[in-house]
This record gives sequence, C-alpha cells and structure tokens, in this order.
Amino acid sequence: MKSRRRVNSTVGPTAKQVSMNDWFGAISTTFDLPAEAAHGLIHRGFAVLRSAVPRASLGRLTEAYETAVSSATKEDTKVGSTSTRVEDFVNRGKEFDDLYVHPPLLNACCRVIGQPFKLSSFHARTLRPHARSGQLHTDVRRNSADWPLLSFIFMVDEFRPENGATRFVPGSHPWPGVPEDSLSDPGADYEGQVLACGPAGSLLIFNGSVWHDHSANTSGKPRRSLQGAFIPRDGHAGTDFAVRMQPETRLRLSPLAQYVLAL
Repeated sequence: MKSRRRVNSTVGPTAKQVSMNDWFGAISTTFDLPAEAAHGLIHRGFAVLRSAVPRASLGRLTEAYETAVSSATKEDTKVGSTSTRVEDFVNRGKEFDDLYVHPPLLNACCRVIGQPFKLSSFHARTLRPHARSGQLHTDVRRNSADWPLLSFIFMVDEFRPENGATRFVPGSHPWPGVPEDSLSDPGADYEGQVLACGPAGSLLIFNGSVWHDHSANTSGKPRRSLQGAFIPRDGHAGTDFAVRMQPETRLRLSPLAQYVLAL
C-alpha cells in the first residue's frame, strides 16, 4: 500500500507544490480524521478528539489564553449573559497558530463542507461560574451562503457535566427545522441530549446544523475554550482576517494557513 503524502500543518508544502486551487484536494487526501470521530461526526453530528493539544503544550496555551483575553480591547470583547467572548485568535500569538490548521480538523471540514472552505471565526469564550444553560440552536440555517458549516471547540479546561460541557441532540443535523422555531423553551433539557465531555486539550468538532449549546455551569469556576467555524469559501466570514492581519502574524503564516484564512 502506498503511504499518503503528509502536509505539515506548521510549515506545509511550498506554493509551487500546492496551488491555491489544489488545497482542498490535498487536505482531503493527506490529512486523516480517526474513523471513530468521522463516524460520530457523520451520524451523530459531533465528535470529541482527545489530546489534540499535547499535554506538554497545555500550560503555554493556557497562559497565552489568559494574556490574550486580559489584554483585548473593549471593541474585541463581548460580554454576554453567560459568557465572555474575545475575537480573533489568529492575531493573538504564535501559541494559537497550529490550532486552526490542525490536520484532523481540516479533514473534518472536507467531510462536512464538501468544497473549498475558509476560516470564518476563531475566538475565546469563557463560560462564567453558575451560568445557566444556553438555548439550543444551530450555527447556520440551510438557506445561508455560509452552509454547510463546521464548528470546533478546543477545550482549554476540562469539559465536565458540572462546568457547562456542550450539550448536543445527536442526529439532529439533518433535521429541516431549527430549535427556535419548534421548541417552547430552547434552554430546557432536551430528551436524549448528550454532553460532550473531555480533558483539557481535547478538540470538539461538530456539524453547524446540529442542535447544541452549553449546559449549566454549576461549578464555582469559569470554563475556558477556543472556538471557531469554517464555511464555504464563497461565504461571508464572521471575521475579515485579511483586514485584521498583523505584520508579525503574516510573517509566520505557512501556505496552508494562507489558504485557510483566504488571504
């Protein structure tokens, strides 16, 4: 059996080796998604990949997270009813560079989106202690130019039942309706819902059409994560990374990252 050619997620092949038009094919044929995760993504709408961030890197990632969140401007910080969100983690340090080009994540994009894609958003989200459950929703409607959508969450902290792990309605991603149109109380527990738990460093990937939101954080501590989404290449990105691109970030970008960011 011939071995697959590997594309290094940090450096990647040169632009001469893979043209911009060929990246989708290169990603889909050279990057792997574990079979169990692929099955879960297709049939349940979500999957958890443990140890996506090596244990040795978790301390640096957590420290960089705290530094980036604490130094973010008011314009980039959104304080919601249950969580605080900080935008654009493409430009907040080299510690985050490998996350949005993580090979299994990009392979998942190929499977769900099924066409050339780009990163739409990449942000931090801290769920506050004693926060109530979020309202079940989908990340995109089927008539949107941004559908299909692949969402992801890197668990900076362990996701547990008591600290607001993301809840899903398994198999809901093919359903034609959305929770806000059919549920009297999208914030209530849904029969058959499942919590996506995992240790710090895990990666949660899910189809943007699956019904989901965070569960209640009944603990006394915040629960931190890095979240984002990929959309079809001709969709409207939530963040214009080309406009926001910092010179020091651009110098670090591999050809693969440039493709993912649609630069």
